Amino acid sequence: MNIPNKNIPRIVVIGAGFAGLQIAKNINSNAYQLVLIDKNNFHTFQPLLYQVATSGLEPDSIAYPIRKILNTKQNSYFRLANVSSIDTQKSIIFSDIGELKYDYLIIASGAKNNYFDNDLIKYNSISMKSLEDSLNLRSKILGNFEKALNTNDLNERKELMNVVIVGAGPTGVELAGAIAELRNKVLPKDFPDLDFRLMEINLIEATPRVLSGMNAESSRKANLYLDKLGINVWTDTFVNSYEDNLVKTSNIDFHTDTLVWSAGVKGDFPEGILHEHIAKGNRIRTDDYCRVLSYDNIFAVGDASSFINKEGIEGLPMMGSVAMQQGKYLAEYFNNKSKNTQTKPFIYNDKGTMATIGRNKAVVELGSFSFQGIFAWLVWMFVHLMLLVGFRNRVVVLINWTWNYIKFNNGLRLIIRPFKRKTKPEPITS
Repeated sequence: MNIPNKNIPRIVVIGAGFAGLQIAKNINSNAYQLVLIDKNNFHTFQPLLYQVATSGLEPDSIAYPIRKILNTKQNSYFRLANVSSIDTQKSIIFSDIGELKYDYLIIASGAKNNYFDNDLIKYNSISMKSLEDSLNLRSKILGNFEKALNTNDLNERKELMNVVIVGAGPTGVELAGAIAELRNKVLPKDFPDLDFRLMEINLIEATPRVLSGMNAESSRKANLYLDKLGINVWTDTFVNSYEDNLVKTSNIDFHTDTLVWSAGVKGDFPEGILHEHIAKGNRIRTDDYCRVLSYDNIFAVGDASSFINKEGIEGLPMMGSVAMQQGKYLAEYFNNKSKNTQTKPFIYNDKGTMATIGRNKAVVELGSFSFQGIFAWLVWMFVHLMLLVGFRNRVVVLINWTWNYIKFNNGLRLIIRPFKRKTKPEPITS
Protein backbone atom coordinates (compact mmCIF):
# COMPACT_ATOMS: atom_id res chain seq x y z
CA MET A 1 0.00 0.00 0.00
CA ASN A 2 3.08 2.23 0.08
CA ILE A 3 2.41 3.59 3.56
CA PRO A 4 5.67 4.84 5.15
CA ASN A 5 6.77 3.34 8.46
CA LYS A 6 7.07 5.88 11.27
CA ASN A 7 7.99 5.74 14.92
CA ILE A 8 4.40 6.40 16.05
CA PRO A 9 1.57 3.85 16.38
CA ARG A 10 -0.41 3.16 13.20
CA ILE A 11 -4.21 3.20 13.38
CA VAL A 12 -5.97 1.62 10.40
CA VAL A 13 -9.65 2.54 9.96
CA ILE A 14 -11.77 0.44 7.60
CA GLY A 15 -14.68 2.50 6.33
CA ALA A 16 -15.26 6.22 5.79
CA GLY A 17 -18.90 6.35 6.85
CA PHE A 18 -20.21 8.40 9.75
CA ALA A 19 -17.94 6.71 12.33
CA GLY A 20 -14.79 6.59 10.21
CA LEU A 21 -15.21 10.23 9.26
CA GLN A 22 -15.44 11.34 12.89
CA ILE A 23 -12.33 9.36 13.78
CA ALA A 24 -10.38 10.89 10.90
CA LYS A 25 -11.49 14.43 11.77
CA ASN A 26 -10.82 14.23 15.51
CA ILE A 27 -7.79 11.93 15.95
CA ASN A 28 -4.49 13.55 16.96
CA SER A 29 -2.44 12.75 13.86
CA ASN A 30 0.73 14.02 15.52
CA ALA A 31 0.54 11.14 17.98
CA TYR A 32 -0.67 8.48 15.51
CA GLN A 33 -0.31 7.56 11.88
CA LEU A 34 -3.84 7.28 10.46
CA VAL A 35 -4.64 5.10 7.46
CA LEU A 36 -8.26 5.38 6.28
CA ILE A 37 -9.45 2.73 3.80
CA ASP A 38 -12.72 2.72 1.86
CA LYS A 39 -14.07 1.20 -1.36
CA ASN A 40 -15.14 4.70 -2.47
CA ASN A 41 -13.11 7.90 -2.50
CA PHE A 42 -16.02 9.84 -1.04
CA HIS A 43 -18.22 9.87 2.05
CA THR A 44 -21.94 9.40 1.35
CA PHE A 45 -24.67 11.02 3.43
CA GLN A 46 -26.96 7.99 3.31
CA PRO A 47 -30.11 9.54 4.87
CA LEU A 48 -30.65 11.53 1.65
CA LEU A 49 -30.04 8.73 -0.85
CA TYR A 50 -33.78 8.50 -1.49
CA GLN A 51 -33.76 12.13 -2.74
CA VAL A 52 -31.08 11.27 -5.30
CA ALA A 53 -33.19 8.27 -6.34
CA THR A 54 -36.21 10.51 -6.91
CA SER A 55 -34.30 13.33 -8.70
CA GLY A 56 -34.62 15.78 -5.83
CA LEU A 57 -30.83 16.03 -5.44
CA GLU A 58 -27.78 15.22 -7.55
CA PRO A 59 -25.15 12.77 -6.25
CA ASP A 60 -22.49 15.42 -5.57
CA SER A 61 -24.92 17.14 -3.17
CA ILE A 62 -24.62 14.33 -0.63
CA ALA A 63 -21.07 13.12 -1.31
CA TYR A 64 -17.82 14.58 0.03
CA PRO A 65 -14.24 13.75 -1.03
CA ILE A 66 -12.39 11.80 1.66
CA ARG A 67 -9.00 13.20 0.66
CA LYS A 68 -10.30 16.74 1.26
CA ILE A 69 -10.93 15.79 4.89
CA LEU A 70 -7.42 14.44 5.36
CA ASN A 71 -5.40 16.98 3.38
CA THR A 72 -4.82 19.24 6.40
CA LYS A 73 -3.86 16.44 8.81
CA GLN A 74 -0.29 15.24 9.16
CA ASN A 75 0.55 11.53 9.09
CA SER A 76 -2.82 10.75 7.50
CA TYR A 77 -3.30 8.57 4.43
CA PHE A 78 -6.23 7.37 2.36
CA ARG A 79 -6.31 4.24 0.24
CA LEU A 80 -9.07 3.22 -2.17
CA ALA A 81 -9.43 -0.52 -1.53
CA ASN A 82 -11.63 -3.42 -0.50
CA VAL A 83 -10.39 -5.13 2.66
CA SER A 84 -11.12 -8.86 2.43
CA SER A 85 -9.68 -10.33 5.62
CA ILE A 86 -7.76 -9.72 8.83
CA ASP A 87 -4.97 -11.75 10.42
CA THR A 88 -5.63 -10.90 14.05
CA GLN A 89 -2.57 -12.83 15.28
CA LYS A 90 -0.07 -10.96 13.08
CA SER A 91 -2.06 -7.68 13.04
CA ILE A 92 -2.27 -7.52 9.25
CA ILE A 93 -5.14 -6.60 6.93
CA PHE A 94 -5.42 -8.01 3.39
CA SER A 95 -6.98 -6.05 0.54
CA ASP A 96 -7.21 -6.00 -3.24
CA ILE A 97 -4.25 -3.58 -3.38
CA GLY A 98 -2.00 -5.35 -0.89
CA GLU A 99 -1.53 -5.96 2.81
CA LEU A 100 -0.81 -3.62 5.68
CA LYS A 101 0.32 -4.11 9.26
CA TYR A 102 -1.44 -2.19 12.01
CA ASP A 103 -0.89 -1.36 15.66
CA TYR A 104 -4.59 -0.64 16.16
CA LEU A 105 -7.48 -1.54 13.88
CA ILE A 106 -10.90 0.13 13.85
CA ILE A 107 -13.66 -1.63 11.90
CA ALA A 108 -16.15 1.01 10.77
CA SER A 109 -17.28 -0.70 7.58
CA GLY A 110 -21.01 -0.26 8.15
CA ALA A 111 -23.76 -2.56 6.93
CA LYS A 112 -25.00 -4.29 3.81
CA ASN A 113 -28.42 -5.46 2.69
CA ASN A 114 -29.89 -8.50 4.39
CA TYR A 115 -31.96 -10.53 1.92
CA PHE A 116 -32.48 -13.38 4.40
CA ASP A 117 -30.96 -15.88 1.94
CA ASN A 118 -33.63 -15.17 -0.68
CA ASP A 119 -31.78 -15.06 -4.02
CA LEU A 120 -34.93 -14.23 -6.00
CA ILE A 121 -35.19 -10.95 -4.11
CA LYS A 122 -31.45 -10.33 -3.97
CA TYR A 123 -30.95 -10.46 -7.73
CA ASN A 124 -34.30 -9.05 -8.90
CA SER A 125 -34.84 -6.14 -6.52
CA ILE A 126 -33.14 -2.74 -6.17
CA SER A 127 -31.57 -1.74 -2.86
CA MET A 128 -30.89 1.67 -1.30
CA LYS A 129 -27.46 1.46 0.34
CA SER A 130 -25.18 3.46 -1.98
CA LEU A 131 -25.08 6.28 -4.50
CA GLU A 132 -24.91 3.68 -7.24
CA ASP A 133 -28.11 2.09 -5.91
CA SER A 134 -29.94 5.42 -5.84
CA LEU A 135 -28.88 6.25 -9.40
CA ASN A 136 -29.96 2.78 -10.51
CA LEU A 137 -33.39 3.33 -9.00
CA ARG A 138 -33.69 6.76 -10.64
CA SER A 139 -32.81 5.28 -14.05
CA LYS A 140 -35.17 2.35 -13.48
CA ILE A 141 -38.21 4.46 -12.59
CA LEU A 142 -37.72 7.07 -15.33
CA GLY A 143 -36.79 4.45 -17.91
CA ASN A 144 -39.93 2.47 -17.11
CA PHE A 145 -42.14 5.48 -17.83
CA GLU A 146 -40.45 5.87 -21.20
CA LYS A 147 -41.19 2.19 -21.91
CA ALA A 148 -44.77 2.57 -20.69
CA LEU A 149 -45.37 5.12 -23.44
CA ASN A 150 -44.50 2.54 -26.07
CA THR A 151 -46.76 -0.33 -25.08
CA ASN A 152 -50.42 -0.83 -25.86
CA ASP A 153 -50.70 -3.67 -23.34
CA LEU A 154 -52.50 -2.16 -20.33
CA ASN A 155 -51.22 -4.80 -17.90
CA GLU A 156 -47.63 -4.30 -19.04
CA ARG A 157 -48.02 -0.55 -18.69
CA LYS A 158 -49.26 -0.94 -15.13
CA GLU A 159 -46.33 -3.22 -14.26
CA LEU A 160 -43.89 -0.64 -15.63
CA MET A 161 -45.48 2.19 -13.67
CA ASN A 162 -46.14 0.41 -10.37
CA VAL A 163 -43.58 0.51 -7.55
CA VAL A 164 -43.41 -1.86 -4.57
CA ILE A 165 -41.24 -0.93 -1.58
CA VAL A 166 -40.45 -3.58 1.03
CA GLY A 167 -39.70 -2.27 4.50
CA ALA A 168 -41.53 0.62 6.20
CA GLY A 169 -38.69 1.94 8.30
CA PRO A 170 -37.45 5.52 7.72
CA THR A 171 -35.86 4.66 4.34
CA GLY A 172 -38.97 2.93 2.98
CA VAL A 173 -41.38 5.55 4.27
CA GLU A 174 -39.32 8.48 2.99
CA LEU A 175 -38.81 6.88 -0.41
CA ALA A 176 -42.51 6.04 -0.75
CA GLY A 177 -43.46 9.63 0.09
CA ALA A 178 -40.98 11.07 -2.43
CA ILE A 179 -42.17 8.76 -5.24
CA ALA A 180 -45.79 9.63 -4.44
CA GLU A 181 -45.05 13.35 -4.75
CA LEU A 182 -43.37 12.69 -8.10
CA ARG A 183 -46.45 10.81 -9.28
CA ASN A 184 -48.92 13.37 -7.96
CA LYS A 185 -47.25 16.65 -8.96
CA VAL A 186 -44.20 16.27 -11.19
CA LEU A 187 -44.29 13.33 -13.60
CA PRO A 188 -47.71 14.13 -15.14
CA LYS A 189 -46.07 17.27 -16.59
CA ASP A 190 -43.21 15.22 -18.07
CA PHE A 191 -45.46 12.45 -19.39
CA PRO A 192 -48.82 14.10 -20.20
CA ASP A 193 -49.88 11.13 -22.36
CA LEU A 194 -49.63 8.65 -19.45
CA ASP A 195 -52.54 8.13 -17.08
CA PHE A 196 -50.91 8.27 -13.64
CA ARG A 197 -54.11 7.04 -12.02
CA LEU A 198 -52.89 3.62 -13.16
CA MET A 199 -49.73 3.89 -11.04
CA GLU A 200 -49.75 2.17 -7.65
CA ILE A 201 -47.22 2.62 -4.86
CA ASN A 202 -47.35 -0.26 -2.41
CA LEU A 203 -45.40 -0.19 0.86
CA ILE A 204 -45.00 -3.59 2.52
CA GLU A 205 -44.05 -4.07 6.18
CA ALA A 206 -43.65 -7.33 8.10
CA THR A 207 -44.42 -5.80 11.51
CA PRO A 208 -47.86 -4.54 12.63
CA ARG A 209 -47.10 -0.86 11.88
CA VAL A 210 -44.89 1.48 9.86
CA LEU A 211 -41.90 3.08 11.59
CA SER A 212 -42.00 0.34 14.20
CA GLY A 213 -38.89 1.78 15.87
CA MET A 214 -40.83 4.91 16.83
CA ASN A 215 -43.76 5.32 19.20
CA ALA A 216 -47.34 4.41 18.32
CA GLU A 217 -48.47 8.01 17.74
CA SER A 218 -45.63 8.74 15.31
CA SER A 219 -46.47 5.51 13.50
CA ARG A 220 -50.16 6.39 13.32
CA LYS A 221 -49.45 9.87 12.01
CA ALA A 222 -46.98 8.57 9.42
CA ASN A 223 -49.57 6.05 8.24
CA LEU A 224 -52.09 8.89 7.88
CA TYR A 225 -49.63 10.95 5.81
CA LEU A 226 -48.91 7.96 3.56
CA ASP A 227 -52.62 7.41 3.02
CA LYS A 228 -53.13 11.07 2.08
CA LEU A 229 -50.41 10.71 -0.55
CA GLY A 230 -52.21 7.73 -2.06
CA ILE A 231 -49.76 5.06 -0.92
CA ASN A 232 -51.10 1.58 -0.17
CA VAL A 233 -49.64 0.33 3.13
CA TRP A 234 -49.60 -3.41 3.86
CA THR A 235 -48.55 -4.35 7.39
CA ASP A 236 -48.12 -7.86 8.85
CA THR A 237 -47.12 -8.88 5.32
CA PHE A 238 -44.05 -10.94 4.39
CA VAL A 239 -42.51 -11.05 0.93
CA ASN A 240 -41.82 -14.60 -0.19
CA SER A 241 -40.44 -14.14 -3.70
CA TYR A 242 -40.08 -11.82 -6.66
CA GLU A 243 -39.75 -13.20 -10.16
CA ASP A 244 -41.12 -12.34 -13.62
CA ASN A 245 -42.58 -9.08 -12.30
CA LEU A 246 -44.65 -10.90 -9.68
CA VAL A 247 -44.21 -10.17 -5.97
CA LYS A 248 -45.60 -13.00 -3.88
CA THR A 249 -46.38 -12.18 -0.26
CA SER A 250 -48.15 -13.77 2.70
CA ASN A 251 -51.12 -11.47 2.10
CA ILE A 252 -51.55 -10.41 -1.52
CA ASP A 253 -49.54 -10.59 -4.75
CA PHE A 254 -48.37 -7.55 -6.72
CA HIS A 255 -47.43 -7.05 -10.36
CA THR A 256 -44.52 -4.65 -10.80
CA ASP A 257 -41.29 -4.20 -12.72
CA THR A 258 -39.78 -2.25 -9.78
CA LEU A 259 -39.27 -3.81 -6.36
CA VAL A 260 -37.23 -1.75 -3.88
CA TRP A 261 -35.72 -3.63 -0.93
CA SER A 262 -35.29 -1.63 2.28
CA ALA A 263 -36.39 -4.35 4.69
CA GLY A 264 -33.20 -5.17 6.49
CA VAL A 265 -29.45 -4.79 6.83
CA LYS A 266 -26.66 -6.69 8.55
CA GLY A 267 -23.12 -5.87 9.58
CA ASP A 268 -20.48 -5.84 6.86
CA PHE A 269 -16.85 -6.48 7.79
CA PRO A 270 -13.81 -8.47 6.62
CA GLU A 271 -13.26 -12.10 7.55
CA GLY A 272 -11.03 -12.96 10.48
CA ILE A 273 -13.04 -12.16 13.61
CA LEU A 274 -13.74 -15.19 15.81
CA HIS A 275 -17.21 -16.60 15.14
CA GLU A 276 -18.17 -16.56 18.84
CA HIS A 277 -17.79 -12.76 18.82
CA ILE A 278 -20.32 -12.24 16.03
CA ALA A 279 -23.82 -11.44 17.28
CA LYS A 280 -27.28 -11.33 15.77
CA GLY A 281 -27.45 -9.30 12.59
CA ASN A 282 -23.85 -10.23 11.72
CA ARG A 283 -22.49 -7.57 14.09
CA ILE A 284 -19.24 -7.77 16.06
CA ARG A 285 -19.54 -7.91 19.84
CA THR A 286 -17.62 -5.12 21.55
CA ASP A 287 -17.17 -4.08 25.18
CA ASP A 288 -18.11 -0.66 26.54
CA TYR A 289 -14.86 0.80 25.20
CA CYS A 290 -15.88 -0.26 21.64
CA ARG A 291 -13.13 -2.90 21.78
CA VAL A 292 -13.81 -6.24 20.09
CA LEU A 293 -14.08 -9.00 22.69
CA SER A 294 -10.82 -10.99 23.17
CA TYR A 295 -8.76 -8.47 21.19
CA ASP A 296 -6.74 -5.67 22.77
CA ASN A 297 -5.99 -3.74 19.59
CA ILE A 298 -9.14 -4.19 17.47
CA PHE A 299 -12.18 -1.94 17.79
CA ALA A 300 -15.55 -1.89 16.00
CA VAL A 301 -18.07 0.94 15.75
CA GLY A 302 -21.32 1.83 14.01
CA ASP A 303 -23.45 -0.70 12.17
CA ALA A 304 -20.66 -3.30 12.23
CA SER A 305 -20.66 -3.29 16.03
CA SER A 306 -22.97 -4.93 18.54
CA PHE A 307 -22.07 -2.83 21.55
CA ILE A 308 -22.35 -4.37 25.03
CA ASN A 309 -22.58 -1.83 27.84
CA LYS A 310 -21.42 -2.32 31.43
CA GLU A 311 -24.84 -3.68 32.41
CA GLY A 312 -24.44 -6.42 29.82
CA ILE A 313 -27.18 -5.06 27.55
CA GLU A 314 -26.25 -5.71 23.94
CA GLY A 315 -26.97 -3.82 20.77
CA LEU A 316 -27.52 -0.21 19.74
CA PRO A 317 -29.71 0.94 16.83
CA MET A 318 -28.08 0.91 13.39
CA MET A 319 -28.27 4.68 13.03
CA GLY A 320 -25.89 7.41 11.92
CA SER A 321 -26.08 9.11 15.33
CA VAL A 322 -24.67 6.00 17.04
CA ALA A 323 -21.81 5.76 14.53
CA MET A 324 -20.95 9.44 14.87
CA GLN A 325 -20.88 9.32 18.65
CA GLN A 326 -18.76 6.17 18.69
CA GLY A 327 -16.38 7.66 16.14
CA LYS A 328 -15.87 10.78 18.25
CA TYR A 329 -15.49 8.60 21.33
CA LEU A 330 -12.73 6.46 19.81
CA ALA A 331 -10.86 9.54 18.62
CA GLU A 332 -11.00 10.86 22.20
CA TYR A 333 -10.01 7.42 23.53
CA PHE A 334 -6.83 7.34 21.45
CA ASN A 335 -6.03 11.01 22.05
CA ASN A 336 -6.23 10.36 25.80
CA LYS A 337 -4.18 7.18 25.41
CA SER A 338 -1.38 9.16 23.81
CA LYS A 339 -1.33 11.34 26.94
CA ASN A 340 -1.65 8.35 29.32
CA THR A 341 -5.10 9.57 30.37
CA GLN A 342 -7.94 7.18 31.15
CA THR A 343 -11.16 7.40 29.12
CA LYS A 344 -14.56 6.55 30.60
CA PRO A 345 -16.68 3.81 28.95
CA PHE A 346 -18.81 4.85 26.00
CA ILE A 347 -22.40 5.88 26.76
CA TYR A 348 -24.79 6.48 23.89
CA ASN A 349 -26.79 9.70 24.10
CA ASP A 350 -30.08 9.09 22.29
CA LYS A 351 -30.95 12.44 20.73
CA GLY A 352 -34.09 11.21 19.04
CA THR A 353 -35.48 9.79 15.82
CA MET A 354 -37.19 11.40 12.85
CA ALA A 355 -38.59 10.65 9.43
CA THR A 356 -40.17 12.72 6.67
CA ILE A 357 -43.02 11.52 4.49
CA GLY A 358 -43.14 14.45 2.08
CA ARG A 359 -43.75 18.17 1.85
CA ASN A 360 -44.79 19.56 5.26
CA LYS A 361 -45.11 16.01 6.61
CA ALA A 362 -42.69 14.53 9.15
CA VAL A 363 -42.57 12.86 12.55
CA VAL A 364 -39.96 13.67 15.19
CA GLU A 365 -39.22 12.10 18.57
CA LEU A 366 -36.88 13.81 21.02
CA GLY A 367 -36.79 11.66 24.12
CA SER A 368 -40.30 11.54 25.59
CA PHE A 369 -41.37 14.53 23.48
CA SER A 370 -42.76 13.90 19.99
CA PHE A 371 -44.43 16.08 17.37
CA GLN A 372 -45.56 15.87 13.77
CA GLY A 373 -46.48 18.05 10.81
CA ILE A 374 -44.84 21.10 9.26
CA PHE A 375 -42.75 22.02 12.32
CA ALA A 376 -41.38 18.48 12.47
CA TRP A 377 -40.62 18.75 8.75
CA LEU A 378 -38.66 21.98 9.28
CA VAL A 379 -36.73 20.40 12.16
CA TRP A 380 -35.96 17.37 9.98
CA MET A 381 -34.61 19.64 7.22
CA PHE A 382 -32.47 21.71 9.59
CA VAL A 383 -30.92 18.67 11.28
CA HIS A 384 -30.08 16.98 7.99
CA LEU A 385 -28.59 20.18 6.58
CA MET A 386 -26.33 20.55 9.62
CA LEU A 387 -25.19 16.93 9.43
CA LEU A 388 -24.08 17.23 5.80
CA VAL A 389 -20.29 17.35 5.39
CA GLY A 390 -19.06 20.52 3.71
CA PHE A 391 -20.44 24.06 3.44
CA ARG A 392 -20.95 23.72 -0.32
CA ASN A 393 -23.13 20.63 0.15
CA ARG A 394 -25.32 22.45 2.65
CA VAL A 395 -25.79 25.44 0.35
CA VAL A 396 -26.54 23.29 -2.72
CA VAL A 397 -29.05 21.14 -0.85
CA LEU A 398 -30.77 24.16 0.70
CA ILE A 399 -31.10 25.85 -2.71
CA ASN A 400 -32.47 22.65 -4.25
CA TRP A 401 -34.99 22.16 -1.45
CA THR A 402 -36.14 25.80 -1.65
CA TRP A 403 -36.52 25.66 -5.45
CA ASN A 404 -38.36 22.35 -5.35
CA TYR A 405 -40.70 23.64 -2.63
CA ILE A 406 -41.60 26.76 -4.61
CA LYS A 407 -41.79 25.24 -8.08
CA PHE A 408 -42.71 21.60 -7.35
CA ASN A 409 -39.96 20.62 -9.79
CA ASN A 410 -37.71 17.85 -8.49
CA GLY A 411 -34.42 18.21 -10.34
CA LEU A 412 -33.67 17.44 -13.97
CA ARG A 413 -34.76 13.78 -14.06
CA LEU A 414 -32.01 12.74 -16.46
CA ILE A 415 -31.42 9.11 -17.40
CA ILE A 416 -27.62 9.17 -17.49
CA ARG A 417 -27.25 5.42 -17.93
CA PRO A 418 -29.74 2.60 -18.51
CA PHE A 419 -30.58 0.41 -15.54
CA LYS A 420 -28.98 -3.04 -15.51
CA ARG A 421 -30.32 -5.72 -13.22
CA LYS A 422 -27.87 -7.61 -11.00
CA THR A 423 -26.80 -10.96 -12.38
CA LYS A 424 -26.39 -14.07 -10.29
CA PRO A 425 -22.82 -15.41 -10.41
CA GLU A 426 -22.37 -18.57 -12.41
CA PRO A 427 -21.50 -21.62 -10.27
CA ILE A 428 -17.82 -22.56 -10.33
CA THR A 429 -17.24 -25.85 -12.12
CA SER A 430 -14.06 -27.89 -11.99
